Amino acid sequence: MDEYPDNIETETFGRTAYLRELRAEHRQLDELIQRLQSEALTDEIQVRRLKKHKLRLKDLIALAESALIPDLDA
Repeated sequence: MDEYPDNIETETFGRTAYLRELRAEHRQLDELIQRLQSEALTDEIQVRRLKKHKLRLKDLIALAESALIPDLDA
């Protein structure tokens, strides 16, 4: 017998950990972008790329959050 047969809690824990990682990376990117924008000589192309990556992370966070919401049959 499996130790965790189709265990929803294990799946939820994995999704929660993934969500935590995405949020941490998003926060780090935000700090990096702010730091770069405060410098006198800023590579605008690099900042734009970082902002796009941050937006992709935001979308992934929204998807991960919605995956945590249980489906309710009406």
